[in-house]
Amino acid sequence: MISAQTWADAQRLWDFQQMGHEPRPCSVAIGLGSHDLGVAETTADLYHRGMMPLIVFTGATSRTTHDRMPRGEAEHYRERAMELGVPAEVILVEARARNTGENIRFSRELLEEHRTPVSSVLLVSKPYEERRAYATARKLWPEVEWVSVSTPMTLTDYVDSIGDARLVIDMLAGAQQRLMIYPQQGFMIEQPIPKDVTAAYERLRDAGFTSRLVADPALRK
Repeated sequence: MISAQTWADAQRLWDFQQMGHEPRPCSVAIGLGSHDLGVAETTADLYHRGMMPLIVFTGATSRTTHDRMPRGEAEHYRERAMELGVPAEVILVEARARNTGENIRFSRELLEEHRTPVSSVLLVSKPYEERRAYATARKLWPEVEWVSVSTPMTLTDYVDSIGDARLVIDMLAGAQQRLMIYPQQGFMIEQPIPKDVTAAYERLRDAGFTSRLVADPALRK
């Protein structure tokens, strides 16, 4: 059983990840690869709404996507977007990236290879990683304007879509931890974190929601 306190803490982290950016027309959209095909579906919807003329889907495979997406996350995203009516010619596939930093760096390189001028980017990620994706992108490509968006949905709806509440809370804790430690490692920009968000993360960590945490160098002796 997951306690009421745990649900409240998970909700606080979920709310903090939401950037509240309103989608607007941008030079390009970058859809970050993951297990969640909803990223591709939301990117397709944004394309049909006229928000961008070009899409980059980025991502190789990971331990969580190897079986479900054997051709690579970006390729499966491309296929899903095309099923939803996005023309093949407006989609670029970046198939090497294995983390968020590589998603941004390799997508930038691909766009430069195609001589695509970029002043603004719609960054499409999973709902619980909007802020983490934004902070990473701002660090690695500060010259452009970033609009960070995801599939509009509640935490309850997302848990229902995944079918594993504990896994979702683990992922929320992992995303929050990275916001706290990665700026010091040079991986993303620093962002103010409210005290109640830190407290919620610490309670989840102490309750054992740790499968998506990374080793914190500050804790090493």
